[in-house]
Amino acid sequence: MARHWTRAGLAVALACCLAAPSSAVRSGPSAVDAVTTRQLTAAAGTLLQGRSEALVQRHARPHPEVPTEVLGVRISPRVARVQERAFRELENSNRAPVEGGPAYTGARTSLDARRAVRTGDRITLDAVEHTVVRYRTGKVTQSVPRRFDFRQRGDDIVLVGERVLDPKAQPVNDPAPRSR
Repeated sequence: MARHWTRAGLAVALACCLAAPSSAVRSGPSAVDAVTTRQLTAAAGTLLQGRSEALVQRHARPHPEVPTEVLGVRISPRVARVQERAFRELENSNRAPVEGGPAYTGARTSLDARRAVRTGDRITLDAVEHTVVRYRTGKVTQSVPRRFDFRQRGDDIVLVGERVLDPKAQPVNDPAPRSR
């Protein structure tokens, strides 16, 4: 049986075909490749490790400088300023698990990437920070979910922000909330 299209019916059919989204075009978020995810994780983890180390008393040694780039990921000037302020505050804060207790003797932080997603020129990395700070008679262990925000400008990826995802979490290597 032959089907006869009227001009109006053909126009409607063509309009529907043109309006349907193409499977080749993705406008929503897309997963970031494994190599880039490792780069982003290393950059974010370097900043967290620096803050953890600021908790440990260093005799006659200044805190490490905030890097401007880690594995090809640049650190924005704003993030660098926040990091520098965090270093100073952590170095001058109580460096013990309890007020007046034994001082921290070591700190180690690692970052476990959960997902990295790109939306346009923005990349979001969700990760869990695992921090262990040691003191003379024991250690404190924390796992804190964090989100890191990056922007891609041409071939450059720049870390532009960071936040703790759990509002109840109080990371040992974060300065007091008033400074965030």
